[in-house]
Amino acid sequence: MEKNDVGITTEPKGLEASLHNLLQIHHHKSLILAHHTEKAKKDAMRKAERVSDLLVEAVNGGVQDSFVNQKRIEHEIRALAVTITRFMKQTDQWLAATHSLNTALKEIGDFENWMKIMEYDCKSITTAIQNIHQE
Repeated sequence: MEKNDVGITTEPKGLEASLHNLLQIHHHKSLILAHHTEKAKKDAMRKAERVSDLLVEAVNGGVQDSFVNQKRIEHEIRALAVTITRFMKQTDQWLAATHSLNTALKEIGDFENWMKIMEYDCKSITTAIQNIHQE
């Protein structure tokens, strides 16, 4: 009896026994190869799943950062809108105050002009009275 490299005992009984023995050896090696192939396939699937998980985590991390940035920007936009509204009210108040001041200055100018006209009229009347009185 002989033992071959895969651990199957062989007995020399002729051509049929040799073929049967070769078939068994081939079948045994095929099973071993199928086992190794299945093991490698499972290992590859685990590694592919791990890579997929890492990629998803990386993408989700970027999405999460984008989401946080978007929320921060929206908060800043709301704060800026409030500030703009406050500045618009303040600007309207300044415009109203400037308009009031401008109107007051116009009235002062009108009053000054009226005073000059009154002064001129008074001088004219005084001169006329003096002329009448001298005659």
